[in-house]
Amino acid sequence: MGILELLSGRVGVAAGDTAPDFELPDADGRAVRLADFRGRKAVVLYFYPKDDTPGCTKEACSFRDHYEDFTEAGAEVIGVSSDGGASHRGFASKHRLPFTLLSDAGGVVRKRWGVPATLGLLPGRVTFVIDRDGVVRHVFNSQLAAAQHVREALAALRGAGEGRAS
Repeated sequence: MGILELLSGRVGVAAGDTAPDFELPDADGRAVRLADFRGRKAVVLYFYPKDDTPGCTKEACSFRDHYEDFTEAGAEVIGVSSDGGASHRGFASKHRLPFTLLSDAGGVVRKRWGVPATLGLLPGRVTFVIDRDGVVRHVFNSQLAAAQHVREALAALRGAGEGRAS
């Protein structure tokens, strides 16, 4: 947490912030860095509680069902939870997820980004829309409205004209 966050009372990443870089392993153990997308693609980064739970499955399948809309908008979808690679591989295979799932063991990145826990226990569900320049353009936080994350992210991408060919 930086001094400005302490002084403002704000914790975490908000719209208008430069997205903090991180490196996490994907389902196959390959390192993925957020900065690798900068200048190339917008990123829809969504944090979710756990693989193969009802709400998380609904959310992931909604991202899957609209994945072509995201790619047409020039964006990559990335899901993050604390689950390990084997869990992510099974979850992605079972539900035919075409996007990357990253393992945030111990929730280090989740904490750094300020994703809250529901009732202090359940890891939160927050989606960040990041433009090609690495600036967060939209944040949507809702534990219960899993499918709404896709609508919010697509609206933010379309509203900003993000990813459109120039």
